[in-house]
Amino acid sequence: MRGRFITLEGGEGAGKSTQAALLAEALTARGLAVLRTREPGGAPGAEVLRELLLGGQVEWSAPAETLLHFAARAEHVERTIRPALEAGMWVVCDRFYDSTMAYQGYGLGADRGMIATLTGLVGVHPDLTIVLDASEAVAVERQLRRGLDADRYERLDAFFHRRVRAGFREIAAGAPERCVVVSADGPMPAVRDAVMQSVRGVLAGPADSAWQDCAG
Repeated sequence: MRGRFITLEGGEGAGKSTQAALLAEALTARGLAVLRTREPGGAPGAEVLRELLLGGQVEWSAPAETLLHFAARAEHVERTIRPALEAGMWVVCDRFYDSTMAYQGYGLGADRGMIATLTGLVGVHPDLTIVLDASEAVAVERQLRRGLDADRYERLDAFFHRRVRAGFREIAAGAPERCVVVSADGPMPAVRDAVMQSVRGVLAGPADSAWQDCAG
């Protein structure tokens, strides 16, 4: 039986990594085999490309940057995601192709038609995408609180991040059968509960007894 594929999306400071970890832990606690992964990255070759994309040493053209993200994604899918799904695992991924559309397409002005075409060629598509939507003030506060070295996307200006946020909202509105928007402004436990409810509401079914047995 094929596993399930859940992606978490959103702008900087939305809490994707935290919520991906919490969701993976909750699924594992219910006896499910779970793989947690991320993009860009998630496979050895893709991690090399991650360093090139996030490090900021090269100022890529928008088309080149888009193609690099999809090259990393191709490695990720073939080496990590597809084998896990075929083995019956649930895959929880911090970012996937919606991030390329939001960041490169909406944020940086790359050709959205090209991104849509490449997305159609990926060959693996999420069963559920949770879009964590954080207001600008909350996102900035969280980034400052983290105190980590900012990557090249985090260093871009507020106008870029507004375009990215608007892009994620438009993507979700265009795919309501797959995407659920969750407000990420509240405290972590409240966001976690909303994420868990989204997963129960969309993916729970007769075959998913471990998830159906979840009371909270």
